[in-house]
Amino acid sequence: MANAEFLTDLIAFSARIGAEPLLVQGGGGNTSLKRDDELWVKASGTWLAHARERELFVRLPLVQVRAASRHDDAEARIGEIARGLPLRPSIETSLHALLPHRVVAHVHSVNTLAWAVRADGQERLQTLLTDMNWAWVPYRRPGHPLTRAIADAIDARASDPPDVLVLANHGLVVGGEDCAEVAARLDEVERRLLRAQRIAPPSQPERLSAANDLAWQPPAQAMVHALATDAVARRIAADGVLYPDHAVFLGACAADVGAGERLSQALERCLRERGAMPAFALVEDAGVLVAPDLPAGAQAMLHCLALLGLRLDGDEPLSRLGADEVAALADWDAEAYRRALARSMN
Repeated sequence: MANAEFLTDLIAFSARIGAEPLLVQGGGGNTSLKRDDELWVKASGTWLAHARERELFVRLPLVQVRAASRHDDAEARIGEIARGLPLRPSIETSLHALLPHRVVAHVHSVNTLAWAVRADGQERLQTLLTDMNWAWVPYRRPGHPLTRAIADAIDARASDPPDVLVLANHGLVVGGEDCAEVAARLDEVERRLLRAQRIAPPSQPERLSAANDLAWQPPAQAMVHALATDAVARRIAADGVLYPDHAVFLGACAADVGAGERLSQALERCLRERGAMPAFALVEDAGVLVAPDLPAGAQAMLHCLALLGLRLDGDEPLSRLGADEVAALADWDAEAYRRALARSMN
């Protein structure tokens, strides 16, 4: 059924946006299509970029999913509806079911994030998105809590539900009657929220090698070194978590390797002070080292963090996720499932 004719446009659209790291990173982001009483939604942990090569979409009964979404245990109820299916539906299935649009795309747009992580983001977007049918949604954990926050935004505009939702510290949701309409709206938001990317100083391989006493590895994308060589990006990466996939795939902190310090010393300090083993290390002014066998999904999230860091100027008032919010993501079964899938794809 994944190759059914009515899914052709959704597959092509999903593959296109999934291949654009400024919109989707790794297994992040999801798309859906409503057809009669069916909801076709991306499976959890799968990559939109693989839409043409792999079966990606789960078919669910729309009325049942919407009924389940009205309950506090919506995630468990949707899990029961999907029991026995070969793929687990997206964490955001209830979000897709709630929205009235026939086609919905949820992306982690880097340009949108550059505004959505700001404490004054809602205020700034009032001007940038003027005359678009949009709404701001305060941060809530992905899944049912986020769906309830979106329901509140829709209820406040019952006569004219928003087509564009900016999710604080999370990303962007766009709905429309078909893939072409969603693509056009997504392109327009990207055009309006575009942020210039700074050019970061190059990495210093000799200094990285001198600090690397644990056989850690360079990142998959050379741009990631900007998290250590660009002063603003380094501060952003070192100061805490900005959005859910940052916490889920990269952890609560990075190891900060100072001048003349060894990686092992920085990891010991991180464990002592933060109680966690980091996935990556920032070697001051030299570049980034990543833990051995870091999954491709986590590598993609590092790339996203670098893309974001190079679009912030360091003077913005940033809103970060609190320790309880980060812990809730790390301990959540749905995210543990995504991490396990990411490891299996290596």
